[in-house]
Amino acid sequence: MSTLKVDSIESRTSGARVTLPDLNFLPPYRNILINGDMSVAQRGTSTSGANTQAYHCTDRWFNVGMTIGTWTISQSTDVPTGQGFAKSLKYDCTTAEASPSAGDQLHLSQRIEGQNLQYLKKGTSSAESLTLSFWVKTNKTGTYQVNLRDKDNTRIIGQTYTVSSADTWEKKTLTFAGDTTGAFGNDNGNSLECEWFLGAGTNYTSGSVPTSWEAESATDRAAGLTVNLGDSTSNYINITGVQLEVGDSATPFEHLPIDVNLQRCFRYFYSMGGNNSYEHFGICSVTTTTDARGIIFLPVKLRTVPTIGQTGDFQLSGGGNALTGTYSAASTMYFSIGSFGGTQNVGFDFWPGSAGTFANVNGASYIIRANNSTATRVTFSAEL
Repeated sequence: MSTLKVDSIESRTSGARVTLPDLNFLPPYRNILINGDMSVAQRGTSTSGANTQAYHCTDRWFNVGMTIGTWTISQSTDVPTGQGFAKSLKYDCTTAEASPSAGDQLHLSQRIEGQNLQYLKKGTSSAESLTLSFWVKTNKTGTYQVNLRDKDNTRIIGQTYTVSSADTWEKKTLTFAGDTTGAFGNDNGNSLECEWFLGAGTNYTSGSVPTSWEAESATDRAAGLTVNLGDSTSNYINITGVQLEVGDSATPFEHLPIDVNLQRCFRYFYSMGGNNSYEHFGICSVTTTTDARGIIFLPVKLRTVPTIGQTGDFQLSGGGNALTGTYSAASTMYFSIGSFGGTQNVGFDFWPGSAGTFANVNGASYIIRANNSTATRVTFSAEL
């Protein structure tokens, strides 16, 4: 990390000198992780009954394994005082599993594109060390484990941290040595995964903590873990202020404006809808009685061609009148990207499915809009 130290500034014309304290200039975008303050939650602020691996709540945070217990995962307003955070990610155990099976696991992770990691110089003699810092609060004291996993070369390094005081926000800082073996791919694939183990069976706990870079063994990934967060419905954990950066020490958390944070999240997931009962999504042209083709413009270039999802009911509107045809106004209409997928502008087919057929087949343009519901949404997922 570069630091500029200034004793004084002198005017070129008058010679007047102003004495200053040290000025530490921190580089922008030094946090390798995205949405470390948990401020963006496009999928919703709470998911109940979570027991499968998925992106459940806050953007970019993947809930992995989840074969231990059942959980409510939420965007919480419980945050450390005086640190500038407004949100945290919270796990609440709603169904306990006191004795995990050997292959059970529960952990949280973020996956990082290789092309964002080239400056780490991994695989060379100049490989950079990394420092991870975060705030954590839980009722479950004990020892937890965090790993960095090189997904390109199947390598791993890990460290443990101890939660000393129950129900108290604690800041943890861990430094990981640079790895001189195995370069990250310079592409949009998953090259590095940062994971927090919260519970695990013996398939993950029977080895040794990988305190230096090594070939990955599953038995090492939770070898230092002494807790099982899923052993009681009284258990919870909150985490926020997560930062992974180059160097041997942690700098203050990099608070980004919400618009910048949103734009970074949009590369991996973008959700439209939920703001208005007749919210507009895109435009299309009805070409046959069973098919319309159109386009939706995305706010950023996505990581890859997205998977499209939808909830709720849609209708077409043109010339001030809803194009209802022979299907009822409440009928669900279906999107399919088909062969028209892109990463900036998504072309699609749009058809009424079992609801019937389109009327007014004239090639004219129509607006795709929600059918009187704020529950209507279209999502585009390009996650790692």
